[in-house]
Amino acid sequence: MKYIIIGAVAGGASTAARLRRLDEKAEIVIFEKGAYISYANCGLPYYIGDVIKDRNALFLQTAAAFNQRFNIDVRIRTEITGIDSEAKKITAFDHVANKTYTETYDKLVLSPGAEPIRPPLPGIASEGIFTLRNVNDTDIIKNFVLQKQVKTALVIGAGFIGLEMAENLHHLGLKVTIVEMGNQILAPLDYPMAAIVQQHIRSKGIRLLLNKTVTGFVNEPQGIRVELKDGPTMDADIVILSIGVRPDTKLAVAAGLKLGDAKGIWVNDFLQTSNPDIYAVGDAIEFKNPITGQSMNTYLAGPANKQGRICANNIVHGNTTLYHGAINTAIVKVFDMTVATTGTASKHLLKSGIPHHVSTTHNGSHASYYPGAKQMSIQIAFSTENGTLLSAQIVGFDGVDKRIDILSSTIQRQGNIEELTEFEHAYAPPFSSAKDPVNMAGFVAENILTEKLNVFYWSQLEDIKADDFFVDVRSKQEFEAGQIPNAINIPIDEFRERLNEIPKDKHIYIYCLGGLRGYLAQRILKQNDYTQVLNLSGGYQLWKPIQLEQNETSC
Repeated sequence: MKYIIIGAVAGGASTAARLRRLDEKAEIVIFEKGAYISYANCGLPYYIGDVIKDRNALFLQTAAAFNQRFNIDVRIRTEITGIDSEAKKITAFDHVANKTYTETYDKLVLSPGAEPIRPPLPGIASEGIFTLRNVNDTDIIKNFVLQKQVKTALVIGAGFIGLEMAENLHHLGLKVTIVEMGNQILAPLDYPMAAIVQQHIRSKGIRLLLNKTVTGFVNEPQGIRVELKDGPTMDADIVILSIGVRPDTKLAVAAGLKLGDAKGIWVNDFLQTSNPDIYAVGDAIEFKNPITGQSMNTYLAGPANKQGRICANNIVHGNTTLYHGAINTAIVKVFDMTVATTGTASKHLLKSGIPHHVSTTHNGSHASYYPGAKQMSIQIAFSTENGTLLSAQIVGFDGVDKRIDILSSTIQRQGNIEELTEFEHAYAPPFSSAKDPVNMAGFVAENILTEKLNVFYWSQLEDIKADDFFVDVRSKQEFEAGQIPNAINIPIDEFRERLNEIPKDKHIYIYCLGGLRGYLAQRILKQNDYTQVLNLSGGYQLWKPIQLEQNETSC
C-alpha cells in the first residue's frame, strides 16, 4: 500500500507516524510546501517575544529525523498543485529543484491547515504588515522588529494569537495597541468573562480599542498609518493581522470533494471525505458540533493530533474508529491571567435555541489560609431540562488549567451538574480546598436547577423598577467603598433582625460580592414567606469589570 499525506504539521505528521506504527511495510510519502515539519505552531509568539530563546526548541521533528525514525519519505518545500481523484494521482512542484512531477497513491490524506485572512484593504501589502501562521512568518517578524528598531505595534484582532502577540510585543518593550472589530476580545467567551480579561489587559498599559474597524493602511516615512472607519488614524511601526483564519480547501475543491456548511472539507465520522480513498484532518475539515449538532471548524492542535491517530487507524483497519468531534477546549495566557474555555458559550447556545441556565462563581485556587491563593471566576452553562453541562469558562491566575480539563471531560461524556457536586479531587491546602471550585460551581448550579436559588444577571439590572426593592447584603465598609447604583445596604449579619424593613409585596433583588451572601439572604427571605426574590449571579465582583468596560467603550 502507498499512502500520501499532504501537510506535515500537527494533523499530517500525527497521521504519518501512526500509519507507520500500524503498517511497517507500507510506502508513506508526506509533502510539506514549507521548509519545516512538525513544529510547535503555538509557541511562535513566545519565540518572537524572547520568552522561548532557542529557535530549535520549536521543532518537534526535522524532516531527516522523521525519515530516519519512521522510514517515511518527507518532501519539504514541495507543493501539491493538483489531485486527480479518479486516477488516484497527485501533481507536485518541487520548489528547490524547480520541477513538476506526479505520484500515485492508494490512500490520500489531506492536512492543508488553514490560511490567515487578509482582507483586500487599501495598503495591506505595505511593508511592516504581517500575519503569523508558520516559522517563516515568525522569522520575518522577529527580524523586522530587530532590524527596524520597532517601538510601536498595532495588533488587529483580539483572538488567541492576537492577544499572545500583543503580550509578547509588549514583553519586548513595544508600545502596543489592539484593535478589535467586535465588542469584546476572545469570541469564544461570553461578554462578562471577557470583560474581566479586558480590564487586566488595560492594567498592563495596552491600548485596547473595541468596536473599531480598520479600513486601510498608508505607508509613510515614519511608519504605517492605520485608518479606522469611525475614529482617528493611528501610527505604528509594525502591524500584526490577527483577523482570523479560514480552512484551506483549494486542493479539495479542485479534486471535486464536498465542502460542508462551515466551508470546510466535509468528512464523515471516520474522517473520510466524499471520496472513499481520501481522508482529511486538521484545520481544513469541518464536523458536527457535539453540543449544537451544527457544522463547525476548529483550529486547535489537540484535536488535529487526535484526528491524525484516528484517521490512520481507519485507513489501515478499515473505518473502525469513530471521531466524536471537538468541543473547542482552549486555554491562553494573557499577561498574568489564564483564560480557558470549553463547550459552547451561552451566546451561541441562545442562537442555537438550546434552553440553559448560566451560573458564575468565584473561588480561590487553593485553601485561603495557605499562602498564595489566587481568585478564579468560573462560568458554566447547563441544560434547564436535565442539568447536562454545556460549557465552562474560567478566568484566573492559578489552577485554571486543571479545572477546565475536569469540566471539558464532563462535557465530552455528556455529564451533568450532579457529577460536579460529587467530583472527588486530590486535596491538600497548597493545591485546592476541601470543596474544590469545580464542586462549588456544581453546588450553585444544583441550587439553581432545584430552585433553591433564583438568579438574575448583570444584563437585567436595567429591568429593576423604582418601586422594586434592591438590596446590597455586603458589609457597611464594602458598601461605602463602592456599590451598584440605587441599592440600599442591609448587611447579611443584620438581615434577620431587619426583616421588617423588607416589603413582602415587592420584587426583591439581592447582590453581594460573589453570590454566597446573597444566596443566604435569599434563603432567609424565602423561608419567611417572601416569594419574589432574585440573587445577582456573580455578584458585585462580576458586575464591576463589566461596568468599567462599558464606561470604556462608551467614551
